[in-house]
Formats: sequence, structure tokens, C-alpha cells
Amino acid sequence: MMNLPNKLTVVRIFMIPLFMVVVLAPWDWGTLQVGNTTLAVTQLVGAIIFAIASYTDHLDGKIARARGLVTNFGKFADPLADKMLVMTAFIILVQQGKAPAWVIAIIVCRELAVTGLRLLIVEQGGGVMAAAMPGKIKTTTQMVGIVLLYLNNVPFNYIGIPMDQIMLYICLFFTIYSGYDYFAKNTGLFKGSM
Repeated sequence: MMNLPNKLTVVRIFMIPLFMVVVLAPWDWGTLQVGNTTLAVTQLVGAIIFAIASYTDHLDGKIARARGLVTNFGKFADPLADKMLVMTAFIILVQQGKAPAWVIAIIVCRELAVTGLRLLIVEQGGGVMAAAMPGKIKTTTQMVGIVLLYLNNVPFNYIGIPMDQIMLYICLFFTIYSGYDYFAKNTGLFKGSM
């Protein structure tokens, strides 16, 4: 039997293709006029699916820690599901012209590098590398930025603040900083191996 946190992780993984179909399939569900912004219904539904999936990432970890349900499957699948969801959303945003490819390339490269570092730490017997505060800020700004990008910056377009782009660049900063932080704290893994 799979415990509740792991079930939530699996649900998040299955929400990724649903999200992709909603935002990429060539169907027309119409548009909404929100102030001076036109928003495709598919983008709104996609943003809702992404937000729900992102919330399961917070919820499964909280439940696992509170109930002592941390498992090897959860340690493996939870961060993988998170990265799959975020990378899918970012790549689609590049395709739609809503995010610069160079920003997303840096984010993807950082995620791959830190994932490799995590695997190396586990292999060396160091256990699972816990997320530090810069990494948590990076994840939060990613999630908020992605939702705002899919919503065409609603509701911040009412007051003329490009919050979707602001969050994207804050996310980029914390992506780079937290990646540096992880490697700076684990330089000992590479000593004498180059």
C-alpha cells in the first residue's frame, strides 16, 4: 500500500500530461477579457492545474514529515515530480514566447547540476541533501512566476506592474544563488577527484 504523501506525488506526476494537453492541444475554449488583458481559457485552466499540482508538492512533504511517512520512494519521486512539472511548464512558456529561452536554459542547467550533486552525496553516504532557504525561495518564486506567466500577469496588469517578469527574474537570481550555495557547501566531494 502506498502512503498518502506518495499518492500525492504520483497524482502530481499524472497531472503533468493533463497540464500539457490543456495548454498545448489545438482547441479553442474561448477567451476571457480581464481588464485590458485577453486570457485564453486554456491558459487559465492550465494555470489552475499547475497551481494545484504545485500545492501537492508542499502538501506531500508536510504530511510525510508530520506523520513520519518519509520513504525512499518519496525521497526519489517527490523532487523528480517537482522538477518534471516545473521544467514542462517553463519549456511550454518558451514555446509560447512568454519566457526568454536563455533564462529557462539557466534554470534547467542548474536543476540538472543540483540533481547530479544530490546523487553524488547519496552515493558517498551523505544521505539526502535537504533544501536550504535559498532553494525554497527559488521554488516558491518559480511556482508563483509560472502561474502569473500563464495568466498573462492577471491581476497585476491592472496596476501596471509586470509581476510575472519580476518573479521570473527573482527566480533566476535564486536559481543561480542556491545552486552556488549547494556546490559551495559540498566542495569536499570533489577534492582529489579531478
